[in-house]
Amino acid sequence: MSPSPQKTGAPIAKEAPRNTHPSLVHMVEEACDHYRNMVAIECLNASYDFNRLDMESAAFASYLQHLGLEPGDRVAVMLPNLGQFPIVSFGTLRGGYVAVNVNPLYTARELRHQLRDSGAKAIVILENFACTLAEVIDETDIEHVMISRTGDMLPVVKRVVVNLAVKYLKKMVPDYHLPNAVSLLDALARGAARSMVKVDVKPDDIAFIQYTGGTTGVAKGAILLHRNVVSNICQVMAFNGSGLPETGERVLQPLPLYHIFALNMAYLCFHRGYRQLLIPNPRDIKGFVKALQGMPFAMMPGVNTLYAGLANTEGFADLDFSHLKLCFGGGTATLKDTSDRWEAITGQPILEGYGLSETSPILTGNHFSTREFTGTVGWPFPGTDISLRDGDEKPVEPGEPGEICVKGPQVFPGYWQRPDATKEAFTEDGFFKTGDIAIFDPEGRVKIVDRKKDMIIVSGFNVYPTEIEGVVAEMDQVHECACIGVPSPKTGETPKVFVIKNDPTLTQEQVKAHCKANLTAYKRPHFVEFVDELPKSPVGKVLRKELRAREEAVT
Repeated sequence: MSPSPQKTGAPIAKEAPRNTHPSLVHMVEEACDHYRNMVAIECLNASYDFNRLDMESAAFASYLQHLGLEPGDRVAVMLPNLGQFPIVSFGTLRGGYVAVNVNPLYTARELRHQLRDSGAKAIVILENFACTLAEVIDETDIEHVMISRTGDMLPVVKRVVVNLAVKYLKKMVPDYHLPNAVSLLDALARGAARSMVKVDVKPDDIAFIQYTGGTTGVAKGAILLHRNVVSNICQVMAFNGSGLPETGERVLQPLPLYHIFALNMAYLCFHRGYRQLLIPNPRDIKGFVKALQGMPFAMMPGVNTLYAGLANTEGFADLDFSHLKLCFGGGTATLKDTSDRWEAITGQPILEGYGLSETSPILTGNHFSTREFTGTVGWPFPGTDISLRDGDEKPVEPGEPGEICVKGPQVFPGYWQRPDATKEAFTEDGFFKTGDIAIFDPEGRVKIVDRKKDMIIVSGFNVYPTEIEGVVAEMDQVHECACIGVPSPKTGETPKVFVIKNDPTLTQEQVKAHCKANLTAYKRPHFVEFVDELPKSPVGKVLRKELRAREEAVT
């Protein structure tokens, strides 16, 4: 059982808060009524209010309904952080459908798997990435394609300028052939001409299918019910209470909305009546800082690399931080040096938390009253029961490390169409096994000390070695391979692959080129080392732990 928190500076509720709404649809529809004339979204120097979010999400839902989709059908959303993402996401839920969030930078191989596995019938995709969809669409169940352009949600004059600029840079919009596709703007116009059929979305209806890496190299879809995500939003509010910004304040959204951390934050922002400033490309760090000029913000989620990048960028320290109240860190460990540098500039520490796609996502956090970097991921959220277990799934002794196993209203019911994987993911008494090893510190906070799984974390994104190994092993010149994560000053970790050759002429560049064609950028191995053999167990299993030990010895 989770120990009681102590010395927090403020009381932390232990019981799960009552859900404020039966579904995300009820939650955001109420917000649209309550905050109708307030700004909901800011992006690319433009904004729209909750009234527009209401009207256009209803139009999108209406369009989907009149296509003939059935309740519960899956709609893939393959968009970066642009103003149309919230409209499409909320509209999908309002129509009674399930949103499948897709990384826009996926390769054809990755996209094919996610669309086929989810059985998505429709997709909204930015035109920049439509060429990838064109490669695989005939191998999927996709029947309806809506093409969005970067400036779709901007005023007409700005829209024309932005879209022409993007089109002019031809490499940003490669040629594609999707003859039956319609533009997102046309879809919204057609939907607005008809009435949306009001759907009574239930707590146990599926809201999202969030794909997460698999131990077999095949990504699995985590089923997130409406009540899971609503519960987690209510837990955030119960945990942070008066520490949250006031209605109408600005929340910075630099993390991709297709990632569960940012997605949860987006729906929290709707519920609280915040204005969300979306950053389409946070990797353009100078452009990011420029976008923040004259835009003071009260709260932001981020990962260590993002915080470090901003803190070290010229002009960032000159921004206005007088409104800043909360900075959340997650996805990967936040370094003390990063937090110290950030606090010296902004006046706020980075409060680390912990969660997974399967937990909607937040399980623990450092309380808003914590005014220092703790080096832990904080206390369990209200209603979250954390049990540290040994290899036999038995609770460990106090002070001993064990695998984090959790129960709570935010924990998913299982993986999409994978009963065996679902069964394997839970203990016999119903706790979800996270694969992370932790201890409780004397104050009841969770401190992660290791990972049971071989997962690599690159800038907050989970990368599974088996997926990389599967891609490399496709090469005829490769006899065998193994992948591990190695330290990186920029991304925390980066993949390294060890290869036994079949062909002595095989080069590192060829391996990297093959990976580039088949893996999203953050999954690609930065290092390739050719070896004569790989360490193995008596039954022939490659021992990645020994490879990691070798790397540590060298460095």
